[in-house]
Amino acid sequence: MTKSKVPGTQQYTTFYCDKSLLGLDISCVQEINRNHELTRVPLGHPCVRGVMNLRGEVVTMLDFRILMGLPKGPTTNRNRNLVLKCDGETFGLWVDGVADILTIDQSQITAPPSNLALGDARLIRGVYQTEHTLVMLVDPKEILTASLTGIRIAA
Repeated sequence: MTKSKVPGTQQYTTFYCDKSLLGLDISCVQEINRNHELTRVPLGHPCVRGVMNLRGEVVTMLDFRILMGLPKGPTTNRNRNLVLKCDGETFGLWVDGVADILTIDQSQITAPPSNLALGDARLIRGVYQTEHTLVMLVDPKEILTASLTGIRIAA
């Protein structure tokens, strides 16, 4: 894990899925880019938005809204591709927008509520409360597992 300069803290890239703010451990984020041209995958799983060529590497782009059990959203100029590297696999998440980098004291992270309404709680490894909102911290390994097994996570 990439640690910030303050012991006991961790940095997270935050992004939007619908109206929810979520965060990913910054050490898993390889890059953030605008919408690249994606090649559709015929007969692909609904969560696979397509594949893209990222400097010679073919990267599968997953629609995070579909993974979270939400309908496909509109394409806007706020959409971003989060390119992640997790367990040696490179894959992308198509998200509704990117917010900020947060440095979070690990002691301030709580377990996700058992009645979590957005998607499947197994994707959410913790919750952090900011001054104005809640940030659900996403487990990139669970995203990869969910996409590789081809299971659509029901809301």
